Amino acid sequence: MKATLRWFGPKDDSVTLENIRQIPGVVGIVSALQEIPVGDVWQKEAIIERKKIIEEAGLDFMAVESVNIHEEIKLNSPDTPKLIENYKQCIKNLSEVGINTICYNFMPVFDWARSDLAKMLEDGSNVLSYDKNLIEGKTPEEMFNEINSNSKGYSLPGWEAEKLPILKNLFERYKGVTEDDLFENLYNFLSRIIPTAEEYNVKMAIHPDDPPWSIFGLPRITTNEKNIERILNLVDSPSNSLTFCTGSLGSRVDNDLPKMIRKFGNKIHFMHIRNVKIHEAGKFDEASHLSSDGNVDMYEVVKALYDINFKGIYRPDHGRMVWGEVARPGYGLYDRAMGVTYINGLWEAIIKENKNK
Repeated sequence: MKATLRWFGPKDDSVTLENIRQIPGVVGIVSALQEIPVGDVWQKEAIIERKKIIEEAGLDFMAVESVNIHEEIKLNSPDTPKLIENYKQCIKNLSEVGINTICYNFMPVFDWARSDLAKMLEDGSNVLSYDKNLIEGKTPEEMFNEINSNSKGYSLPGWEAEKLPILKNLFERYKGVTEDDLFENLYNFLSRIIPTAEEYNVKMAIHPDDPPWSIFGLPRITTNEKNIERILNLVDSPSNSLTFCTGSLGSRVDNDLPKMIRKFGNKIHFMHIRNVKIHEAGKFDEASHLSSDGNVDMYEVVKALYDINFKGIYRPDHGRMVWGEVARPGYGLYDRAMGVTYINGLWEAIIKENKNK
């Protein structure tokens, strides 16, 4: 199991590669070329440039998160074939530069959603938080403006300001789109790109929806064990795989995380490991990685990874803002550094515990 950190690039991240290099056990970076419009081809020269920056800092560029899926593909519009050809070229270019894991999601319109990007906790730290009661009373446009107004100048994935002018049109086009329609459109995408992924030995690792239920009436399908199994069976291939996020899936109490890890086993190629504190259905705060601070039993999660002989990459996911740090919400340095150290400590202890049996 190899530890990585997500890094948004030299222009969009307050955390430097030099900072990351000093975290014990971190060997790699997960990054993306976010400046390239969704649907365009990632040129090989641009990928090489990002890889060079990372390697010069003494780290490896290990995975991409994400090559985002254009809304026209999710809607299976007449533009889909051209956009899929562009996506295939991205897969080819990334593989030829040595990057063979692509994390992506299939959430309509928005990426991950929160109602508060800096909820203050009793200890003085602040966290990302979700409260269905604060979202259900707002229009998508109101929530969009609120998210961008308190994002500290950063564009959150899926909530970029340029999306606002097309928001109403997108919602109109998604009217009547059911979960089964979305499954069908995902199948259409996967059936066309997986042969290319197989040819170039690339793992397409779908990320769970966050939160894993419908928001603003939009369908969401990567939400639970049953649906994930259905997705992995849409196209039977090692390249059709999973990014397992303990925070996304863990915000539903009916998701048994260790059981799901053991079930999906070698289909998991990327782990996002974080904790959430559930107050009630549809209401949770993100928490420190320490098991007792939330509802995710980190020991059992890491033990399940040991049991499936997980050899992939992981990253400590969203962290709190502690010690006065100001950074991209969820992606500060200090709490993620503590998180990776905690996870690595669990991993070491479990390995030694099992060697002594």
